Amino acid sequence: MDQYTLNLLVVGASFALYIGIAIWARAGSTAEFYAAGQGVPPVMNGMATAADWMSAASFISMAGIIALAPAGGYAQSSFLMGWTGGYVLLALLLAPYLRKFGKFTVPEFVGDRFYSKGARLVAVICLIVISVTYVIGQMRGVGVTFARFLEVSTDMGLYIGASIVFIYAVFGGMKGITYTQVAQYCVLIVAYTIPAIFISLQITGNFLPQLGLLGGYAPTGGDVSFLSKLDQVVVELGFTQYTADTTSMLNMVFFTMSLMIGTAGLPHVIIRFFTVPKVADARWSAGWALVFIALLYTVAPAVGSMARLNITTTFWPNAVEGNALDGEALSLEEINTNPELAWINTWVNTGLLAFEDKNGDGMIQYYNDADPEMQAIAAERGWEGNELTRIDNDMMVLANPEIAKLPGWVIALVAAGGLAAALSTAAGLLLAISSAVSHDLIKGSINPNISEKGELLAARISMGFAILLATWLGLNPPGFAAQVVALAFGLAAATIFPVLMMGIFSKRVNKEGAIVGMLVGLFTTAIYIFLYLGWFFIPGTATLANTPDNWLFGISPASFGTVGAILNFASAYLVSAVTKAPPREIQELVESIRVPKGAGAATGH
Repeated sequence: MDQYTLNLLVVGASFALYIGIAIWARAGSTAEFYAAGQGVPPVMNGMATAADWMSAASFISMAGIIALAPAGGYAQSSFLMGWTGGYVLLALLLAPYLRKFGKFTVPEFVGDRFYSKGARLVAVICLIVISVTYVIGQMRGVGVTFARFLEVSTDMGLYIGASIVFIYAVFGGMKGITYTQVAQYCVLIVAYTIPAIFISLQITGNFLPQLGLLGGYAPTGGDVSFLSKLDQVVVELGFTQYTADTTSMLNMVFFTMSLMIGTAGLPHVIIRFFTVPKVADARWSAGWALVFIALLYTVAPAVGSMARLNITTTFWPNAVEGNALDGEALSLEEINTNPELAWINTWVNTGLLAFEDKNGDGMIQYYNDADPEMQAIAAERGWEGNELTRIDNDMMVLANPEIAKLPGWVIALVAAGGLAAALSTAAGLLLAISSAVSHDLIKGSINPNISEKGELLAARISMGFAILLATWLGLNPPGFAAQVVALAFGLAAATIFPVLMMGIFSKRVNKEGAIVGMLVGLFTTAIYIFLYLGWFFIPGTATLANTPDNWLFGISPASFGTVGAILNFASAYLVSAVTKAPPREIQELVESIRVPKGAGAATGH
C-alpha cells in the first residue's frame, strides 16, 4: 500500500471516530454545551485538558523551534518550563476557586466578582482577542499537516480542517468536545512517542527518548555523548552550539513567566475545570492533566535534538561517523533518485522546505553562511552561500519519521496525531469564543431574557462565525505555530490571569481597578506586539524590525506579557486605592469562594 493511501486511511479513521463521538454526545442544553453537564470524571477531564492544551504548537512546532533555533536549543526550554509550570499555578491558585464559584465562563466570574457589566464586557473582549490569536496557530498547524500528508495546498488543508471542527464542535459543544478530546489525546500521544522511541533506538540505543537525550551516540559506538556529537556537527557548520547558554537571561525569565501565567489565564483551559462535579475534582483534574502533558513534554527535547542531527547528517552524510566537511554534501542526483530521500521533494512541494544549487556543482551545501569561518571555507571551496534555503520549524516533527526512514504506518500515525493536536485545541478555543459571545455578551448584556433554546442556537451560530474568522486569519498567520501561540499567552498573562488572581485573593480591588487593569494590560501588550509584528498582524505594517537590538530592554514581543501583567496589577491596585471599596456582599463573596468545601450547581443559565 502506498504512503498516500495509508495516510488517508489512518487520518480518515480518526476523523470518523471524532465525528461519531460528537453525534453520540451531542449537547442538548446550554449546561451540556458550555460545561458538559458538569459530570466529567477527573481522570477523563485531565486527559481532555491535556489534549485541549497540547496544541499544534506543542505537537508540531515546539520540537521544531527547539531543533532549529538560531540561538541553540537550551534557550527554547522556556517553552517546556513555562507551559508545564503554568499548570501548577492553575491547580493551586485558580481552578478550585473558579469551580467553587459555580458559573460557566471566565467573563461571568469577572462580571459577578467585580459587580459590573462593564468589567464582564472587557473580559469578553480580552477573551476573544486571546482566543482568536491562539486559534490562528492551530489553523496554521491543520493546514501544514494536511498539505503534506494529503498532498493538497496549505490553504485547502485549512478548509478541510475547519470543516471537520465545524461538524463536531458546533453540534457537540463542550460535551462532544470533551469526549472527542479524550480520543484525540490517545491518538496524539501515541503518534508522538512511537516515532521518538524508534529514533532514540537508532541514534542512541536507548528505548526511552528521555534517556536517549543524555545517552551515547550509537553510530560511533556510544563513546561520545549524543549532545556532544550534535554540538560538534552544528558548530562545524558554523551554527551556534546547540547546548549554548542564553544570551539574555532577563528575556528568558520574562518569556518563561509569560508562558506560565499565560497558561493559568487561558480561557479555553480554565473552562475545562467548570466541567467536573466537585471542587476537589478540579484540583485532581489539573494534577492528571500535568501527568498526561508530561508524557509528551519530557519527550519533546529529545525529538527536537534528534531531528536537528538527523536533518544535518542527511545533507552531510559523512557527519554520521566523522566530520561533516571531510566528505561531500548531499547530491541532487541522490535526492532525485534515492527512494529513501523522496520526502525531500515532497516537502519542497509544500513550500516548507527549499534548496537551490547556487554554484551549480550538483551538491546542496547546508551551512551558516553568516559565520566568518564558514565564509572563508566557502570561498576556498567555491560555494556561493547556504543552499538549503528554507527549513520551516513546523515541518520538523511531521518530517522526522521520514528523515529517520521509519515505516509508512508510523508516518501516517504522525499525520493523525498532528491533526488531533491542532483540532482538539481549536475546538476548545472556538467554544470559549462561542460561550463569550452567546452567554456573556448576548445573554449577559444584550438580551438577558433569551430562552435556553435561543441561547443554544446563538452559541452554535457564533461558533460557526468564529470558525470562519479563524480560517481567514489562518490563511495569513503572523508567524509559525509556536510563535503565534506565544503571543496569545502574552495577552492572557497581561489580562485574564491578574484579574482572576485579584478577584479571588483580594477583597479591596474594585470594579474600576479591574477594568483599568485589564485595559492597561491588553493595550500595552497588544501595542508592543503590533509594533514588531505588524498592526493587527497585517503583513508589512510593523513599525520596528523584530530584532533584539530594537526590543525595549531586550524584552521580545513574546515575553512582554509579564510586563503587561505587572502593569495590570499595579494599575488595578492604584485605581482601587483611590476609589470606593467593593460592597460588603462582594467582600463576603470573595471570602466564600476561598472556603475549601462545598460547591453549588452552576447558576449561569
